[in-house]
Amino acid sequence: MSETHTWPDLAIELYDKLTGRGAEITYNFSNLEVWVPSSTQADSAQARWKLNGTVVISTRDAK
Repeated sequence: MSETHTWPDLAIELYDKLTGRGAEITYNFSNLEVWVPSSTQADSAQARWKLNGTVVISTRDAK
């Protein structure tokens, strides 16, 4: 397994592992507030993401 250093790399790695397995990933969030680091370093700068409402993210592997 490779070492993941960025959020896009993490998403790609997760999808690659689920591809071909008929995977469906769904996330539901309401009034979500997160601090998103700019990297995986312990002292990285952070951005505050605040969402008022619901976010639904779905992905489905087409066979």
